[in-house]
Amino acid sequence: MTAPRTTDQDSSAPPPLGGPKETGRVEAFSDGVFAIAITLLVLDLKIPKSAELGARSLWPAIFAQWPTFLAYFASFATILVMWVNHHKMFNWIHRIDDVFLYLNGLLLLFITFVPFPTSLVSTYLTYPQGRSAAAIYAGTYEAIAISFNLLWNYAARGGRLLGAHASPSQVRAITRQYRTGPVLYLVALVLALFSAEASFAYCLLLAVYWALTGSLAFFRKEPVSRFDA
Repeated sequence: MTAPRTTDQDSSAPPPLGGPKETGRVEAFSDGVFAIAITLLVLDLKIPKSAELGARSLWPAIFAQWPTFLAYFASFATILVMWVNHHKMFNWIHRIDDVFLYLNGLLLLFITFVPFPTSLVSTYLTYPQGRSAAAIYAGTYEAIAISFNLLWNYAARGGRLLGAHASPSQVRAITRQYRTGPVLYLVALVLALFSAEASFAYCLLLAVYWALTGSLAFFRKEPVSRFDA
């Protein structure tokens, strides 16, 4: 039996700090998962049946679905903001390892779950069970916000997976921005214990606010260095 062949550089070792960016595949996979999750939201929008309408106008039947349209808008805007922030995160992350991949998978697990609580809250928002539905809805976003923090903190700790262009002050600023997510969605979760409408309205306002301003406003103030694949 011959000895295993060796090379000058272990293929499992991380690339040097100035090496090529190696996140292309995980970014492409994540983009696909985000796209599927955001597309599934539209399946709850139903076309009124002509047999059920009879001679009545179509508009009242469409307007009767207002909770579904509102939940669709809120979840679409929230997932969109999360995708934008996930994309911007990879402007700073230069390398990956197994732990990072699993943490990213945990985040995507909750992203793909969003259509379920969206359907739940749109169905029960105006019923007595609405508080439970709103709690599951807010709890899902709380889990996503925590997952975002786990992912970023793992990559950023000691510059473990960051590119050489990320300064300590930039990393600290981004970390502070991410920490607000779990706190704000915890408020929504507590509100759901008292009022489904208040909790859902709060989540909707967060989605609108972040969609308009960007939850990581820091990125708009600093030039972003891009890397060649």
